[in-house]
Amino acid sequence: MTGPFSARREIWHRLFNVACAALGLAILSPVLSLLALCIWLCDGRPVMFSQMRVGRYGREFRIWKFRTMRSGAIGCAVTAAGDPRITALGARLRRFKLDELPQLLNVLRGDMNLVGPRPEAPQYVNRESPVWQAILSVRPGLTDLATLLHRDEEALLGSSVDAAGFYRRSVLPAKLQLSLQYQRTRSFVRDLKLIWLTIRYSLAPEQFDRESIRKTFGTGAEHVGYTYSLSPAVDR
Repeated sequence: MTGPFSARREIWHRLFNVACAALGLAILSPVLSLLALCIWLCDGRPVMFSQMRVGRYGREFRIWKFRTMRSGAIGCAVTAAGDPRITALGARLRRFKLDELPQLLNVLRGDMNLVGPRPEAPQYVNRESPVWQAILSVRPGLTDLATLLHRDEEALLGSSVDAAGFYRRSVLPAKLQLSLQYQRTRSFVRDLKLIWLTIRYSLAPEQFDRESIRKTFGTGAEHVGYTYSLSPAVDR
C-alpha cells in the first residue's frame, strides 16, 4: 500500500504546486511586468537571465531569473556581497528576492516545486556522492530550510577572500545537510510554514531572525555554526 499511497500523495502535491504557481503568476503579473520594465529602462536588455541547474534524478534544466548583473558580465558562479557585476537595481531585487519570481514558471513546467532543495549549477554537483543522490531524489524548489537559513548567503560569502572556495568547502555542505534534515521531517504543514516565512523575510528582510527559524524547525546549530564567527555587520 505504500507505493500507491506515495504515488497518490505525489500527484496531489504536484497539483498543489501547479495551482499555487499559476495563481501566483496571475496575481503577480502586474508586479512582474513592472519589474521587467524597470530593468529594461535602467539596465537595458535582456531583462531575463537563465542558467543550467541540476534537477531531480540529475536532469539538467534551465532556471529563470530577472537579470541583476551587467549584461555580458562573467566571473565566479557564486555571488558575494559587493560583487561589482551587480547593478544598483539588481542589488535591490536580490535583497527582496524579487529576481527569483520568474521561477514560478519553472514550478509550472515541472522543473521545480515551491519547496525543495535549491538546484545547484552542474559544477557544484557530485552525482556519485550518496548525499547528492539523496538530494537529487526529490524535485528542487524555490525555497527550503537551507535556503531560508542562508538567505543572507551573499553577505556570508562576502566575508571570505575566496568566495567560491568557501562556498564549496563550508556553505554548500551545510546547506546539503539542512536539506536532508528537512526531508526527513517534512510535512505539508511544515511546508506551508516554510513558504510563509520565506515570503515574510523577503518582504521584510530586516526582520530576518536565524535563531527563530532554527527553533521553529528544530534545527541544530551544528549545520550553520560557521556563520556565528562572523561579525554582526556580516551575520545580519
